[in-house]
Amino acid sequence: MSTFALQNNASDKWQKQKNWWRGAVIYQIYPRSFQDGNGDGIGDLRGITDRLDYVADLGVDAIWLSPFFTSPMKDFGYDVSNYRDVDPIFGTLADFDQLLDKAHRLGLKVMIDQVISHTSELHDWFEQSRQDKTNEKADWYVWADAKPDGSPPNNWLSIFGGSAWTWDPRRCQYYLHNFLDSQPDLNFHNPDVRKALLSEVRFWLDRGVDGFRLDTVNFYVHNKSLSDNPALPKDQINATIAPAVNPYNWQDHQFDKSQPENVDFLRDLRAVLDEYDHITTVGEIGDAQRQLELMAEYTSGGNKLHMAYTFDFLGGEFKAPYFADRIKALEEIVTDGWPCWAFSNHDVVRHVSRWAGERDREALAKLSAMLLLCLRGSVCIYQGEELALPEADIAFEDLVDPYGIEFWPNFKGRDGCRTPMVWQKNGPNGGFSIANKTWLPVPRAHKELAVDQQADHGTLQLYRDFLRFRQQHPALRNGAIEQLQATDQILYFERADAEERLICVFNMSDQPAQFALDLDKVQDSAWPHDATREKNGLHLPPFGAFIGING
Repeated sequence: MSTFALQNNASDKWQKQKNWWRGAVIYQIYPRSFQDGNGDGIGDLRGITDRLDYVADLGVDAIWLSPFFTSPMKDFGYDVSNYRDVDPIFGTLADFDQLLDKAHRLGLKVMIDQVISHTSELHDWFEQSRQDKTNEKADWYVWADAKPDGSPPNNWLSIFGGSAWTWDPRRCQYYLHNFLDSQPDLNFHNPDVRKALLSEVRFWLDRGVDGFRLDTVNFYVHNKSLSDNPALPKDQINATIAPAVNPYNWQDHQFDKSQPENVDFLRDLRAVLDEYDHITTVGEIGDAQRQLELMAEYTSGGNKLHMAYTFDFLGGEFKAPYFADRIKALEEIVTDGWPCWAFSNHDVVRHVSRWAGERDREALAKLSAMLLLCLRGSVCIYQGEELALPEADIAFEDLVDPYGIEFWPNFKGRDGCRTPMVWQKNGPNGGFSIANKTWLPVPRAHKELAVDQQADHGTLQLYRDFLRFRQQHPALRNGAIEQLQATDQILYFERADAEERLICVFNMSDQPAQFALDLDKVQDSAWPHDATREKNGLHLPPFGAFIGING
């Protein structure tokens, strides 16, 4: 082989490694609930390490670890008091290093949450900042004077209820918190803050992580004017979480988030990431009114986020026209950006409960898996999704989520999707922990769906098989999406690259469906999933699918 050919092969291999995230499948692990390694009823890093073989066997490319940093746990790790250490309930830095090493040996990339829009009130930075108005870190958080009548500076609201401002008697000022009052917002208008946060990011890059999931990535910068947010017309309220009962969703958030200066920090962050090999980011953009526009802005140009995930399918309807509309909108607006799709995560009701209702939950779970893994973009799978776990019904006395406690009973919070993973039907606490009591109860119904009950069948086996199918067809990982169309029941699109074209047909209803298709052009039924060929096309059973290779 010529030197030129060798150089080209090396370059191609490096490019594939660099862009491993494009079309990757990322498995989200919520550390408190994955596996308890020390018997205290709470999941930890050693427990995750013990279960990594299972994750690798699924056929995913990477894991995303929700926060495990030092924290008072008022928001279960999303209130960080030390960005550079592991909270003792999860283990030690040495435990993290062992997890990272094993994941890499198994061929898994490791992404970690970075929660940098705010800290815990116990972070050293805030404890110093709140002392007075003249200390070194006085301007590291968002402080503002009261109005003449003593009320907060403006009408901004906290997502978790009430005003986004809390009075501090030491400074005789209010501080901003978009979430709990124990989660003060950092002041990104201060260059020292931005510099310090980039240093925290470098700490984990130097340790060997492969990327970051960036929490609330559009919340970094507030408008210095502190102007009131206008009201949002009631017919435009379309938030994914608690739209009716949470007044936060009744404002048009023009000034408290999604500011133009946010992009400047994302460019600075990307410049740091680009100093390292093969790093990626996926951003959480929480803005119901500007979701796709921000997604386009934050992921375009190759100099900001690598990808962002959309909330469109973390809510919404499981109906073909809705899916076609949202996919089409993304393709038109997010042009050179890269999406990351998810149907479930640690913040929303599990999708089989949202979408199945009284219908066949397992059939819907299987179809939704195939559909998710056929979309153009990367994919996040949330732990237990592969088991078709439904949302757990948690009694009020067992709730720990402050969001649910605040808005009970109309909104029950996020505990129902955060219950422990079930490994064994008859093991203690579903095989999650030997403790007498776990941090959240393990639902009895979940034990029937445990990993050992689906060892070679069920939804779990479907995920394993289809993830391998996806790996075998590059068009599903990196190809274009074309010919998108929908009927009341059927969602149809094609995925195509230079080597192949796949025809993807999904019956998203619980009734049989016919779909007209020229089968003479279909070379092979690559994945029929109970669909049958007929004279004029396909017959698909309820929640049936067909993926064929266009000849």
